Amino acid sequence: MNKIKPWISAIRLRTLPLAISCILIGGGIAFKKSTFDWTVLILTVITTVLLQILSNLANDLGDGLKGTDNENRIGPTRAIQSGEITIKAMKIAVIICTIFTLISGLTLLFVALDPGWKLFTLLGIGVLAIAASIKYTLGKNAFGYHGFGDLFVFVFFGLVGVLGTIYLQSKTIAWLDVIPAAAVGMLCAGVLNLNNMRDYKNDAASNKRTLVVTLGLSAAKAYHLILTVFPIILLALYLIKLQSGYVVLILLIPFILVLTAIKRVYKVTQEKDLDPELKKLALTTFITALIFAFSLVVPV
Repeated sequence: MNKIKPWISAIRLRTLPLAISCILIGGGIAFKKSTFDWTVLILTVITTVLLQILSNLANDLGDGLKGTDNENRIGPTRAIQSGEITIKAMKIAVIICTIFTLISGLTLLFVALDPGWKLFTLLGIGVLAIAASIKYTLGKNAFGYHGFGDLFVFVFFGLVGVLGTIYLQSKTIAWLDVIPAAAVGMLCAGVLNLNNMRDYKNDAASNKRTLVVTLGLSAAKAYHLILTVFPIILLALYLIKLQSGYVVLILLIPFILVLTAIKRVYKVTQEKDLDPELKKLALTTFITALIFAFSLVVPV
């Protein structure tokens, strides 16, 4: 059990509901279009969760190798940092997780799509997502160290996650579907922004130029407001456009949760007090996705 616990910690279970959020939203939209396959959905969830785990393991390895995870870091102690998992073991874990992600992704594509250019296009996007997950903190030119982490999260856990799920189910994507995809991408980027606000002093000292380090803490808080409030508005506009009635009122629940969280974030004076907000926003994003999908599957 003592050997398993560090790996569970390295997987970062609290990030997994965040990864599933894009699948819930995409799946709800596909169901609304009357094109839905449970096998495809399950394979999509497995592939996305594996991709998130791969990103987490690679992040632990990359920050550990670069010395960014050190005694000055405020957040939870990472596996490489603590010494509970060796660098060699983590490298092997990254390779194994990459292989499983590829196998799951290939299985998903061959189950969902007929052979052809569309399948190979999505395969290319999938390989790019895997490469981006690894390159986030690993290597000399890791883009997470140059302010592109937010863009990575927005694109792959927002646009690609939602639109990919819709396409694998319905084989079509409407321009309107970009709205909820952008919304969940912003919420996921909001979680990363909280993480970077918490760690910005140590990141700056470690030459990790996150967007928070570049903008400064005050501007990052304003940016955070946009990342968390605007997505709820986007989801409401999508529901108003898609179906009539008072269904949009159901989004008042996550809207209130987001507003109260924003109030707490703005009041924070000690970076360590931002850490609990990461889990709260991840769960709020998951709840938002669940409510949104529910409103499409079972109109109220």
